[in-house]
Formats: sequence, structure tokens, C-alpha cells
Amino acid sequence: QVQLVESGGGLVQPGGSLRLSCAASGRIFSIYTMGWYRQAPGKQRELVATFTSGGSTHYADSVKGRFTISGDNVKKTTYLQMNSLKPEDTAVYYCNLIQSLGIGYWGQGTQVTVSS
Repeated sequence: QVQLVESGGGLVQPGGSLRLSCAASGRIFSIYTMGWYRQAPGKQRELVATFTSGGSTHYADSVKGRFTISGDNVKKTTYLQMNSLKPEDTAVYYCNLIQSLGIGYWGQGTQVTVSS
């Protein structure tokens, strides 16, 4: 079994910052990517940011310049630093891990609400 546990969500005012954390445990042999997705009410889940074992990162256009992903494949952790938050960033944020064999896993999600 593989478990992903997210933390760090909450309520923040527009322009504020939050840092999400994700820790993976269990039968993880080799990580291909770790990253973050989000799903707002009534919308499909969308990619926010990912990084690969080779060190490359990818961001959704909507978060470029505001969000920064980091992580450690050895420690099986990933973080998402979110700055200059906007109301449209409100969503449930999910941690995602894909092993090199192609098997993917999701965390339970953490709510981020941006509102004054």
C-alpha cells in the first residue's frame, strides 16, 4: 500500500501565502513524478505543478510566477509554496505520485480557500 498525506491547507486572504506539504509512505520503489493537482467545485481536476526524478518542473500557466514546487525523491516529500493567492485558486489540492512503473497514487486532498 502507498499513502500520501497532505497538510497545510486553510483559509487565507487574497494576496496571502500558504505552503502545502505531502509525505508519501509505503511500497514505493522508484518515483517518476510527484506533484499537485486541484479541483474546484463544478470543475475537473487540473494539474498545478509537478517535478520529475530528473529534476524538471512543470507549472500550469495560471500559477507560473506565484507557486513554487519542491521536493525530495529520497525522502518522498513534496511541497507547494503558494504566494499572491487569488480567489480563483480556491480548490481542494491533491498530492500525486507516479512510480516509474507507471502506477499512480492520490492523497486525500486538502482544502485551500482564498477569500476576504
